Amino acid sequence: MISVSSDAAPAAVPVLDATRRPELGLIIGLARRDLMRLRRDTARWLGLVLQPLLLWALLGSGLAAVFAVPGRPDVDYHHYFFPGLVVMIGLFTAIFATMAVIEDRDHGFLQQVLVAPGSRTSMVLGKVLGVLLIALVQFVLVAPAATLAGYDLGAIAWGPLVVGYVLGVVALTGLSFSLAWVSRTASGYHAIMGILLVPLWLVSGAVFPLPGHGFLGVIGYADPMTYMVDAMRHGFDGGSASLAFTTPVVSFTALAGLAVFAVLLAAFVARRPVGGLA
Repeated sequence: MISVSSDAAPAAVPVLDATRRPELGLIIGLARRDLMRLRRDTARWLGLVLQPLLLWALLGSGLAAVFAVPGRPDVDYHHYFFPGLVVMIGLFTAIFATMAVIEDRDHGFLQQVLVAPGSRTSMVLGKVLGVLLIALVQFVLVAPAATLAGYDLGAIAWGPLVVGYVLGVVALTGLSFSLAWVSRTASGYHAIMGILLVPLWLVSGAVFPLPGHGFLGVIGYADPMTYMVDAMRHGFDGGSASLAFTTPVVSFTALAGLAVFAVLLAAFVARRPVGGLA
């Protein structure tokens, strides 16, 4: 009687797991590293929440007497600016967290990551995941303040709000990572952010209402940050906000597309040599 050995059949399973393990390990390792940075430097990350909150309080108090939305006399500036405040926190988190790419390159850590098992796409996904986790912690801290802006926590559409925030942070992190990767110095990176992402936030409808026509209207439709601001407005207003520049379908669809595009762009840029790294 011929017996068939059982040793050969399961051999393919460990091989498959072994090919996936470095990728997953790199993603988890980089995300965990960002969380460890959050724990070690709590004051820095809390500052990214407290600074926008302070700005929101001061601007709301200063502009309360002069700010007005046409046809909506019931809307004060604290209420209007709060969704833009949440987007600002996500933006600042993405900027400061991806600046670590430059620091890691200067201190040699990035060289170790590039020669370790795991693809550069996994490196990008690990960074995006780490920044997203930090941003979600900050979102949990700032969300209760919505009551101070006149929002009813029970009436907020939390599902769309969180989904819009996650998609927006992923998009901002992907774009910020790409800019950090091609920047030679931290000062150069800050300069790019100062003339690109921060002005885009200012004209996204976060600070003042955008007209539906004219130069600012065109910028509003072309500005990727407009869709994140609108997603936050729709979420805070229970699913659909009359103050938003675009409809819920347009804002969330555009935001999902931007998130995918930003991650793919970051993965593509990460394959290019930068700062002498191959």
